[in-house]
Amino acid sequence: MGNVVLNLEMSKINELKNYYAKQLLDKNIPGSVFAAKTPSCMITAYKSGKVLFQGNDSESEARKWGSSAAGASNKKTSAAKVKSVAKGDLPAGIGGMSAIGSDEVGTGDFFGPITVVAAYVRKEDIPLLKGLGVRDSKDLNDEKIISIAKVIKDVVPFSLMTLKNEKYNQVQGSGMSQGKMKALLHNQAILKVLEKISPAKPEAILIDQFVQPSTYFQHLKGQKAIAKQDVYFSTKAEGIHLAVAAASILARYAFIQYIDKLSEAAGFKIPKGAGAQVDVAAAKLIMSKGRECLPSFVKLHFANTDKAIAIVNKKRN
Repeated sequence: MGNVVLNLEMSKINELKNYYAKQLLDKNIPGSVFAAKTPSCMITAYKSGKVLFQGNDSESEARKWGSSAAGASNKKTSAAKVKSVAKGDLPAGIGGMSAIGSDEVGTGDFFGPITVVAAYVRKEDIPLLKGLGVRDSKDLNDEKIISIAKVIKDVVPFSLMTLKNEKYNQVQGSGMSQGKMKALLHNQAILKVLEKISPAKPEAILIDQFVQPSTYFQHLKGQKAIAKQDVYFSTKAEGIHLAVAAASILARYAFIQYIDKLSEAAGFKIPKGAGAQVDVAAAKLIMSKGRECLPSFVKLHFANTDKAIAIVNKKRN
């Protein structure tokens, strides 16, 4: 199935809406102006000006309205970026390959889980993701993360693994390092994506590096199945392949959603990170729900736990 993205003025998008009036869908896609379906193409127009064509006739349908958003000017920049970042053992041209990318979010946050996502991006879909604004999630605010994630979750095959606070505290308390937790989650997510896309195989699997490769595979020792073929590691991997950037965005989106659920359960907005603001929030939580509620909200071994308890003791004394 092909995918094409166009950047159009709102006047043009309204023209499209009139053109596809008889094929408009009732479903409300977040951030969209309209969605329509022809016998061989799905058309979704977004308020950002991007129009996504998906299906066997995506290219011919898109040609009625303009040229692809992924132009030749992007190709030179992308190639230069890969050349400057992709060093060491990474294969030449990895940025243009069909690849699975894997990344995690939440490891440094006191509140909330660890979310790991592996995502598969075919080489022919790279221009599409660029057109949708996929890039390093650290360069995007939460609003933009949510907007992009809602679109790409229906475009790329992916697997999400969520290590909730209760389970995190249980395994951490038994002596498991955070590094091993992450290795297990990455491996599981990658295996699930490989299963989803079978019989297709990625040309590469790129993991955003959090530990030396030898240590990563040592963490996985004893697992029934381990993804080993064509597996590569790199720091700042979001800049090497869009599959990692897409995984990062989807992992961040899942983390944001989980924090929203925790906020609802707490009765107030839960902050992200591990700074002083989370100490105050945890103290507020202890004051309202008791210390026994903490394991389902936070990573207990963080120093923030003692700081929050100190704040509570000071208020009570």
